[in-house]
Amino acid sequence: MAEREEKTRNEFALIQLLPNMLTVAAICAGLTAIRFGVQGDYIRAVLLILAAGVLDGLDGRIARLLRSSSPIGAELDSLADFLNFGVAAPLLIYFWALQDTRSAGWLSVLVFSVCCVIRLARFNVTAKTETKGSASAYFTGVPSPAGAGLVMLPMFISFAFADAPLIPDALICAWTAIVGFLMISRIPTWSFKTTRVSRENVKYFLVGFAFVGAALLTYAWITLVVLCITYVAMVVWALLRRSAASDQEG
Repeated sequence: MAEREEKTRNEFALIQLLPNMLTVAAICAGLTAIRFGVQGDYIRAVLLILAAGVLDGLDGRIARLLRSSSPIGAELDSLADFLNFGVAAPLLIYFWALQDTRSAGWLSVLVFSVCCVIRLARFNVTAKTETKGSASAYFTGVPSPAGAGLVMLPMFISFAFADAPLIPDALICAWTAIVGFLMISRIPTWSFKTTRVSRENVKYFLVGFAFVGAALLTYAWITLVVLCITYVAMVVWALLRRSAASDQEG
């Protein structure tokens, strides 16, 4: 009887492995995105990075729902985040636009990647020291998935407006470095994890969600541009609020 109980403890139901399977799928998506980027197939590469972002948003939530969270899963998720958002995304920008800039382009990619890994390390340390149930409504700095989306904004603009003038390489380099610094900043950015919707507003939320989903399916690149600009506006608003609060305290 004891031997059977020990065997049961050492076995996992397949559904309990689903979160880690999603994380591994995200890693595969990120690596394949790099491959497509090397080959010059940038649209498919960007779509794979976006798919990795969706998988990143699902794996942790499914793990909590199934009560199958584990230290290995958390570390695997963090490593996947760095690969997909701290390596694959800036490499796509480099392959797409910055190879001719040589040192300046590569330096901006390095700055972004180093900032991303520092941001993830800080997040991991904070998550381990926080007490259970103390989830904040805000992140400190821009999260790595959002950083990857923002750094690819020049690509979204180029895909959405094919006839528009090319964005200068120097501006793309500066944007890449700025987004990197935003990830390690102390700016409070909105966390959707703790967001609650009142019963009266559920219908409006669902309509809005359907609208955004339809827009992504119909005008994908323009919608991504709008979402990125909206997120930047939220970051600027949070920075202004923080500055105003500091002035009042002073």
